[in-house]
Amino acid sequence: MTSLYNPPDGPLDVVHADHEILIVGKPEGLLSVPGKGAELADCLLSRVQAVFPEALLVHRLDRDTSGVMVFALSAHAQRHLGLQFEKRYIKKTYVARVWGEVSEKSGEIDLPLIVDWPNRPRQMVDPENGKSALTEWQVQRRSATETRMRLFPRTGRSHQLRVHMLAIGHPILGDPFYAEGEARAHPRMMLHSESLRLRHPDGGIGMTFKVKTPF
Repeated sequence: MTSLYNPPDGPLDVVHADHEILIVGKPEGLLSVPGKGAELADCLLSRVQAVFPEALLVHRLDRDTSGVMVFALSAHAQRHLGLQFEKRYIKKTYVARVWGEVSEKSGEIDLPLIVDWPNRPRQMVDPENGKSALTEWQVQRRSATETRMRLFPRTGRSHQLRVHMLAIGHPILGDPFYAEGEARAHPRMMLHSESLRLRHPDGGIGMTFKVKTPF
């Protein structure tokens, strides 16, 4: 961890619940799953299971990222959703505020990523040994000092959006790993998972869930 772990309090933000899936909003600063050590035990999974004991993990968000997450409420749903992530059927949209003015209106970043072993959990671009990683993006609005963007990860690599934005010279504001100086001096990391589209495990109907961006 880059700082003392002090997760936010507050009630569970339940967006949707039925017999197969649970959709919640994860606050910034809360781990998705427990870290190593008793001081890192508090996490969204444990908070969810305190209310929904049958809940099963499907995916994660970084501690400093907020936004929509899906949990399975049965083994069948966990397998079904896991396969959707594996086959890239699930579509996610993020909102980010990044350092500097992004001049183009839209584009894509296709840069392979690998763990930066001496500096774990940091990741880095590695054209030779990295795993393929693709991010599409659109500018919402810009100024001389920052740009608000929508990011569409087409792969699900660890820290993908954070490293990709750094790689094009526009780190995410407040990022404790990849931003420096003024870009880092923000009260939180300005990255939020705004929407998630999936196929419901019972019947396959397409559903989209959203959590409003808090910045």
